[in-house]
Amino acid sequence: MLHIFPKRIARWVLMATALMPAAAFAQLLQGQIPNMRAYDKTGINVFEARKDTSATFNGPTLRIGAGFTQEFQNLKHENATTKAGNSGALYGISPGFNTAMANLYTDFLLADGIHLNVAVYLSTRHHNEAWVKGGYIQFDKLPFKGEMWDDLMKNVTIKIGHFEINYGDAHFRRTDGGHALYNPFIESYIVDGYGTEIGGEVYYQCKSGLFGMVGLTNGMIKGNVDSPVNNAVNGNIKKNPAIYGKLGFDRQLNDLIRVRLSGSYYHVNSSPSNDLYNGDRAGSGYFMVMEKPYVVPADGTSAYAGDAFSGRLMPGFSYKVDALMFNGFAKIAGFEVFGTLEHSEGRTNTEKSNRQFTQYAVDGIYRFGHAENLFVGARYNNVLAELKGISTPVTVERTAFSAGWFLTKNILLKGEYVTQKYEKFPTTDYRNGGKFDGYVIAATVGF
Repeated sequence: MLHIFPKRIARWVLMATALMPAAAFAQLLQGQIPNMRAYDKTGINVFEARKDTSATFNGPTLRIGAGFTQEFQNLKHENATTKAGNSGALYGISPGFNTAMANLYTDFLLADGIHLNVAVYLSTRHHNEAWVKGGYIQFDKLPFKGEMWDDLMKNVTIKIGHFEINYGDAHFRRTDGGHALYNPFIESYIVDGYGTEIGGEVYYQCKSGLFGMVGLTNGMIKGNVDSPVNNAVNGNIKKNPAIYGKLGFDRQLNDLIRVRLSGSYYHVNSSPSNDLYNGDRAGSGYFMVMEKPYVVPADGTSAYAGDAFSGRLMPGFSYKVDALMFNGFAKIAGFEVFGTLEHSEGRTNTEKSNRQFTQYAVDGIYRFGHAENLFVGARYNNVLAELKGISTPVTVERTAFSAGWFLTKNILLKGEYVTQKYEKFPTTDYRNGGKFDGYVIAATVGF
């Protein structure tokens, strides 16, 4: 039933806006809500929104935003079997347009310093039907009178609901369904540490640039009241909460130089279905690369939805996870560098001992032109992982080069050339000798 309601919401919004005068519609789109990351170009390189308690409250405000992306893909893939002449060993792909993706955002300023967000995937690769990503309420002020509360909330932000958890900094630069303006490349990392969970986060930000965050959630992508099913390997499987946090420093040192450093930790001791590395409901920007020929199941799920995460590596830590991510960001005039070092270990509920992986990535971007409306970039991403059922560690390596042009602050045309290699996979694995390369061009809108 969950996917039905977003369709109704979208229909009501379209009907209401169709009856509005143009001026009123523009006001709806551009309504000012403080302490919120913009969905257009001005949201680039924004991580946690900077705390602002000086904004004047002029009554409840509604703001509607969206993200739309259409890609053209020309990628080729191969593995050891195709190199030997068996063309049917991988899913057949050819140049063409990928499924267009679209997101809808509604942000409500309910009261002074109280902001409600609801995000909806209108169309994605993983879910062609509309689907709620999540919704949360954010408190930058509390509705209590007293100097004590005012002083407390000068530095504190509280977020409660079902939201994108703040583990690491990489999720601030990833492509999220139809919203791809923040990402100077086409895809997210090979191992995508991203998820939406139910719970709360508390932030503390200092004017010096120091900040911290602690979070507590259910550790799963959706609500669950079912009793966990025990098994012979791990016995009593419990629904333990996810506990995570972040410490960092982020400061504009002068007109030309900005520096940010952060460290994040995420822990779940026992879960029926943790989705930290499998929590994306939208899907990959690389369609059907390095996938086996698809057999349509009884429920009729299409190949695009059934194999929605092409090009990514899923470590399979669904029962227990301990993850640590360090990020560094520096921007000097038009040059920016963003780096990630991540180490994680965990297992499924049918394994006795933990496996682990290490991932590192570095982006180099140069933004130039009027208001930095042009950019070129390069990324290197490497993962060394222990996978279930494979006795020795495997490696996946990606190199990507990109270029982009912001026609306006809401419209971006970007392209990427990518090469990804799969190394040390056993001969019985379809990824043995695997590789894909080629280019993807994307037109994306965000407002």
